[in-house]
Amino acid sequence: MGAFSFEPCTIAGMYQVRSIVSADERGRFRKLFDADAFAAVAPAFRVVQTNLSMTKGAGTVRGMHFQHAPAAEYKLVGCLRGRVQDVVVDLRKSSATWLRWHAAELREDDDVQLLIPPGCAHGFQTLTECSELLYQHSAVWNPAAEGGVRHDDPALAIAWQFAVTQISERDRSFPLIDAAFQGVRT
Repeated sequence: MGAFSFEPCTIAGMYQVRSIVSADERGRFRKLFDADAFAAVAPAFRVVQTNLSMTKGAGTVRGMHFQHAPAAEYKLVGCLRGRVQDVVVDLRKSSATWLRWHAAELREDDDVQLLIPPGCAHGFQTLTECSELLYQHSAVWNPAAEGGVRHDDPALAIAWQFAVTQISERDRSFPLIDAAFQGVRT
């Protein structure tokens, strides 16, 4: 039996990844990543950077972030502590799921990660007082390539679970999507 199951999401090229867990009286063990297993669904996904975020305050939003080419990236995101509503928006103009969003609850005890393809914006809202997310990226963060869309953009109409209690000035200042928006270069 493989270490993972991959379930396609409503965004083209995005997967919910469930780890197969081994457990006994000593505790639990789960694999978080295996290049060979992931190559079956995302052959170009290679982990080159790993980040850990800790976010305080239920209702806090981080996002919606992406990187343009040449730093466009896959992200593999999982929750190590707490609970979050994780949201992905497809910003690839050529995609069949252009401007659609997908939300999933990630929890410390559910063994689920999301594999997010390049060209999608990612963000989350904390559903507990403290949440930690582990990110594995296929490209190194490049400040010159970063971008974002607003969490409250009417063109997206994301249904957040809670009223937003905190958000950074940068995330609040991203431009709204309009008719001139050309999407994300990947």
